[in-house]
Amino acid sequence: MLESTGPWAPWCFLALFIAASFLMIWRLEAMSAGGVEGTVLGTLVMPYCSGMGNLLFAFVLGAKGGSGAEVLTNCLVNNVTNLTLLIGLPAIFWGMNILPTSKSKPSKKKKRNPQQERQVHRLSLLLTLAAALFFTGAVWALARRGRLEFSDGLVLVGLFLFWQCFHVFEVLKTNVRQNKSFSWMLPLDLALLAFGAYALYVSTDWLVDWISAIHTGFISAKYLGWLSGWLMVLPNGLLAFYYAWRGNPEVVYTSQVGDGHICIPLCIGIFALYRPIQIPAFFQTGMMILLAAATAHFILVALLGRLPRLIGWVLTGAYGVFLYKGLTK
Repeated sequence: MLESTGPWAPWCFLALFIAASFLMIWRLEAMSAGGVEGTVLGTLVMPYCSGMGNLLFAFVLGAKGGSGAEVLTNCLVNNVTNLTLLIGLPAIFWGMNILPTSKSKPSKKKKRNPQQERQVHRLSLLLTLAAALFFTGAVWALARRGRLEFSDGLVLVGLFLFWQCFHVFEVLKTNVRQNKSFSWMLPLDLALLAFGAYALYVSTDWLVDWISAIHTGFISAKYLGWLSGWLMVLPNGLLAFYYAWRGNPEVVYTSQVGDGHICIPLCIGIFALYRPIQIPAFFQTGMMILLAAATAHFILVALLGRLPRLIGWVLTGAYGVFLYKGLTK
């Protein structure tokens, strides 16, 4: 039906993509209000919603015989944007303080005080950042031959599945210890998230075909990886600014890092199962920026419990370097 809108069709499918993303954000907020802890929300649920576009992009291009270099570019654009711009800008505007600024007494309803909760969030975030370092390092090591093949894809997908299994069992153990159960609304929330995912698939599939048919200008098949990466990082950017504005820096951090796990290693691994991926020219630059950013985040969160505004400016500048190196090649 949207195809019948003629020249407005690209805008209609873009609107569908954004609307589906907002639907997911709405239900994620409901899940958070229903008692799903910030780090669990950011690690287990939110990455699949914010990273669903990247995941579908890998499936679509793999099924249609697309270029693996475009998938890898899409993933690099997504992850570098997450770990630099989308954490750096919230740090500049609102601050990214994982630990409370002053000691708070526990409320009557909660046995654990806010300071203890923030400490738990910090430990969970450090684990997530450590995983980002390992995943990025694994992709870099496997790609040193200049390409990623089927066996490499198996390794990358296996790493991701093990990571998710670890977190699922951690959530289940926490629920048993605290005598908690999931809300009865959880199946409905997951159904709405699935509907949003389908809308993302429809819009992603059409937009990929539309851009692939254009061969001149910046909005063309030549920059498919870059354009798709920016489009698909948009919902994650909305999440980052929304939760930073609300004063939930732990959700901002875990959502950005967790979304990166969807791209590296999952999306890259999935496409490598279809066909080999040739490594693009700016791959090394992207990897170095990712490793440096993840290391800086890990050290600052471990030592200070926050991301200083000055480092936010540095991360934003690093993103500018990434754009310059990637787009001028």
